Amino acid sequence: MNTLSLELGLGVLGLLLLVAESFSFIPRKSIAYIAIAGVAAALVLLVTGLAGGAVPAGMQEFYVVDRLALFYKGLALVSTLVVIVLSLEYASVINQFVSAKPEQTKEAGLGEFFCLPLFVCVGMMVMASAVDMITIFVALELVTISFYVLVSFMRRNALSLEAGVKYLILGALSTGLLVYGMAWLYGLTGQTTLAGISEKLVNWEGGVTAPLFASVLVLAGLGFKVAAVPFQIWVPDVYQGAPTPVTAFLSVGSKASGVIVLTRVFESLVVGGSVVGQPLTQFVLILAGVTILVGNFAAIRQTNFKRLLAYSSIAHAGFLLLALGSRHSVSGFSPAEIAAFYLATYVPMTFVCFLVLSAARAQGLSDEIVSLTGLAKKCPVLAGALMLALASLAGLPLTAGFMGKMLVIFSAAYDGSYLVLALAVIGAITGFYYYFKVILVLYAKPDGATPTIKLSRLSRVTLAVLTAAIVVIGVYPKSVQGMLKGTKKVEAVAVVK
Repeated sequence: MNTLSLELGLGVLGLLLLVAESFSFIPRKSIAYIAIAGVAAALVLLVTGLAGGAVPAGMQEFYVVDRLALFYKGLALVSTLVVIVLSLEYASVINQFVSAKPEQTKEAGLGEFFCLPLFVCVGMMVMASAVDMITIFVALELVTISFYVLVSFMRRNALSLEAGVKYLILGALSTGLLVYGMAWLYGLTGQTTLAGISEKLVNWEGGVTAPLFASVLVLAGLGFKVAAVPFQIWVPDVYQGAPTPVTAFLSVGSKASGVIVLTRVFESLVVGGSVVGQPLTQFVLILAGVTILVGNFAAIRQTNFKRLLAYSSIAHAGFLLLALGSRHSVSGFSPAEIAAFYLATYVPMTFVCFLVLSAARAQGLSDEIVSLTGLAKKCPVLAGALMLALASLAGLPLTAGFMGKMLVIFSAAYDGSYLVLALAVIGAITGFYYYFKVILVLYAKPDGATPTIKLSRLSRVTLAVLTAAIVVIGVYPKSVQGMLKGTKKVEAVAVVK
């Protein structure tokens, strides 16, 4: 069995569950549990290596299964698993804004909401292995179109509909830029595979303007997916208006899939000797510095927790771009592996924030930060988990976020990108302010009655695993490093040039 079997299996499962949703006698939450079981089974097959067979010979030019691809496929499966758990916790809010008539079942419309993440997952897993522009585009559109539906799913909520329209319009614009850039690259090189394009750019004998223009267009289209400045204008409103589990999926899953494609495309374009290598690297470094500053400084004024996490997501996109643009290995980690490690730290701490927020919203609280005032008094475990996640996002030592930021900063330092490094340090320091602002609210004296937030058993297990991951990665980074570099030891201060 190869990994393609997992993607086909999940796709078929999603279609079958959509059909099952049309039968009213089937409980909608049963669809969610079946989806969870399917994704969990795929994850087990991937981790145990039972789905690591060779790719068919006819597909090797556009679909690869390397260690990086397996890592990102794992991230896609974990993200989908957590999002469906969050969706179960958030089901009451979905019901409130989906049912068209009072006599409709309370679970009307929930089936599709539990099925669509499976199609997003399939697209993300294909993107992890895609090394051909056509394959990249098709997988990217599968992810994007599924998100169009998920973002605007609460059709009786004005904010959700507004978010869906904005995401659709700006997503179409980014797709246009991406396709236009791909068309230029194909016209210049006659190739659609990344390896073929890379070879042509290394042996390029013409001027730099045309290939550089095409490359910038492609990166601009992908910049939308990772929420890099100036392609981030959709993020705050879409994150605020979308259902909270979908916001979490956008923040983690969409970013992870965008990063793996950006990694493969960027490394193909700037390979040693490429005519666009140096200017394109400078372009990405500039984007990284500006993205870090804009994300962190814009987050300072936010009073809505989802908008704060939106700008936080933009800032973290800047660190991911900095990892790729620095072009320098740290402790044997290549730039692509540093970005992957950073994402591995970003996933659990972001999901903890959204899990707590989903549970709070289901109990009638709003998305405003002030609504969490005094949470520690009634729900000390939830408040403690959220505090740990926020401290990790800020980069507090002995947390996962600290290790991720340190690898990126050391990479930039040894690369000699001192200006961007200074911007990154300023942004990281700024992050401490707005993350700890939320922590202070959690432990402040409540103004009124703070409701007790209840979690299902499945959500409690998920929260425990995510919280443990933040601590384990922070104190024992080798737990993630083993997935990327075998048995080599991770030391953020050791540098290999």
